[in-house]
Amino acid sequence: MTAPHSVPARPTAFTFDPGTVALLVIDMQRDFLLPGGFGESLGNDVALLQAVVEPLAALIAAARAADVPVIHTREGHLPDLSDCPPAKLLRGNPSQRIGDPGRFGRILIRGEYGHDIVDELAPVAGEVVIDKPGKGAFYATELSEVLGRKGIETLLVTGVTTEVCVHTTVREANDRGYRCLVVSDCVGSYFPEFQRVGLDMIAAQGGIFGWVADSAAVVTALTPTAAGSTPAR
Repeated sequence: MTAPHSVPARPTAFTFDPGTVALLVIDMQRDFLLPGGFGESLGNDVALLQAVVEPLAALIAAARAADVPVIHTREGHLPDLSDCPPAKLLRGNPSQRIGDPGRFGRILIRGEYGHDIVDELAPVAGEVVIDKPGKGAFYATELSEVLGRKGIETLLVTGVTTEVCVHTTVREANDRGYRCLVVSDCVGSYFPEFQRVGLDMIAAQGGIFGWVADSAAVVTALTPTAAGSTPAR
């Protein structure tokens, strides 16, 4: 084990072994972030999610420089929608539904342009991309196996949206024994109040689901590993 690193965080300082940590980037997809996409068709202000891109790009760069694995997820479904239950497909009364033609192809369908990750955060060769049919990154995916193979014990969690896919994933991870640090300016919500409360809920009651810190503190903690003390995985 390498020397532990420490991040100022809520509710207490967060320490981690840089050899057993991974950066998880949740659902930074065009359908959710770009004007004219699915998120905007639901009446949301996508600028609130776009604000995450710049700090998250810097955090991803720091993780790559430190040889910390970066794992991306994408929410979406098979073209025949066989993995999209009616409770999800038919919810609400939106102008467009999953599978409908949208500005960036069929909405949230694997292989379509809108389903993929925004250019600024695109995975590089060798990074794992997990395609998930649900909100949580563990449900019906290979994420547990990937983390096990890499010896991961701690997750730096980022992405969108804070109160839905990020929260679901952190809760699932917590139940599986992973320690989670949610990076506050690298997660985003269409609803500012949900953003605030979602982060408060993570750190409440002594860190009931995990810890919360901003990206500047995490980047500072990662930087010493860039000298090469931790082997690439």
